[in-house]
Amino acid sequence: MTSLDFSTILPEALLALYALLALLAGAYLGKDRLASTLLWATVAAFLIAAAMVGLGGRDDLAAFHGMFIDDGFSRFAKVVMLVAASAVMAMSADYMQRRNMLRFEFPIIVTLSVIGMMLMVSAGDLLTLYMGLELQSLALYVVAAMRRDSVRSSEAGLKYFVLGSLSSGILLYGASLVYGFAGTTSFAGIITTLSAGHLSLGVLFGLVFMLVGLAFKVSAVPFHMWTPDVYEGSPTPVTAFFATAPKVAAMALIARLVFDAFGQAVGDWTQIIAALAVMSMFLGSIAGIGQTNVKRLMAYSSIAHMGFALVGLAAGSAVGVQAMLLYMTIYAVMNVGSFAFILSLERDGVPVTDLASLNRFAWSEPTKALAVLVLMFSLAGVPPTLGFFAKFGVLNAAVDAGLGWLAVAGVIASVIGAFYYLRIVYYMYFGAEGQGVTSRMGAVQYLALMVPAAAMVLGAVSMFGVDAAAGRAAETLVAPVLGDQQPVALPPSVEPVPVE
Repeated sequence: MTSLDFSTILPEALLALYALLALLAGAYLGKDRLASTLLWATVAAFLIAAAMVGLGGRDDLAAFHGMFIDDGFSRFAKVVMLVAASAVMAMSADYMQRRNMLRFEFPIIVTLSVIGMMLMVSAGDLLTLYMGLELQSLALYVVAAMRRDSVRSSEAGLKYFVLGSLSSGILLYGASLVYGFAGTTSFAGIITTLSAGHLSLGVLFGLVFMLVGLAFKVSAVPFHMWTPDVYEGSPTPVTAFFATAPKVAAMALIARLVFDAFGQAVGDWTQIIAALAVMSMFLGSIAGIGQTNVKRLMAYSSIAHMGFALVGLAAGSAVGVQAMLLYMTIYAVMNVGSFAFILSLERDGVPVTDLASLNRFAWSEPTKALAVLVLMFSLAGVPPTLGFFAKFGVLNAAVDAGLGWLAVAGVIASVIGAFYYLRIVYYMYFGAEGQGVTSRMGAVQYLALMVPAAAMVLGAVSMFGVDAAAGRAAETLVAPVLGDQQPVALPPSVEPVPVE
């Protein structure tokens, strides 16, 4: 490893070093005393890493023989993931301390998971892809079962582990098929083996298996079966984490794989992604209607939203990737605000997640209820919130790509899914009188609710420049492949070089 290679992975390396030092500190200095300190130190580490990645002003580089790619696309995804993870950690601190759930291992495991996500979105090789995915997944299995005294948490961790292992095996089998027929694990090498823009049968089967494994990670139908049970059974801070950063990472990884490795055969994989998108949008929208637990409802909401993000990816264009990145960013912000509210709900000091408990909530907490109303409207895609513009972007990209039927399906699914978001608003403002619920929030948690809600309204004017940044990131990924219809070829140098 050269010094230039190391500088390319410096943010990941520093986070890994921090995780190891934090683990040693917890083991030797006393776990109970350090738990809160480590949590806030992890929040700071994530924000520092986000600043390093986003403000570094670096050129697009490839390191380790092209196995690790540091470009505008990966940097955009990393900033979103790191900020989302830091927000979830910060707003969960008060909740976990009050319920004696905070352990020093929690922020360390989350840090390792985030490092895995960062490797995923910078993968330039099937080996890097798999290592990053497994580092992320193994850490998430552990935090899902973090409450060892809870049967539901243990069940959630076990289900996630069993189904996650199955999906990892399927993905690895697909990767082995691609390697067997392409003769290389490098994305740059794989794309050069495509003849006349079409995949050989063996490579096509490998791609299908890999997309199946990755569809599990984004809760796409029909590989969504773990999501409702894991969302409901996991501790609420863990559920909030599941719903934000890992989803962004997995969606970015799918985009990286299909464009960098299979970008010359867009017509082959867009059909698969379009089918996943339709099934996810409709199942998530319809199945969420009958839910009475707000965490299970958010699980089906996540499934539906991943379907909409896949619509943008199915367009197979720079506009589609830009719409997908913008959608995932807005989705992460909306979920941070929504889960900040869910974390605050309690009755007699006991967490409450039943929808009926929200009856007449607006009468006692009008400001918080208004913020939740804005977030629910945004999740439903009601104009003029950012959620509407996010959905409009992916549907417009589908129309531009000649997938008008997919856009129509998205509109229908969005109308269906709006029901359960509006039902939450109905409960808060017009529900029956009865035993209510209290909302207990610390200052950070209150900000985590109010800032996303305000952003959903104020962002409709300029989107805070995120749309332009997403456009530049998408162009970085797509232009080398589709711009001149030439494969992306990374030089075999050990030192980082500009991506051609």
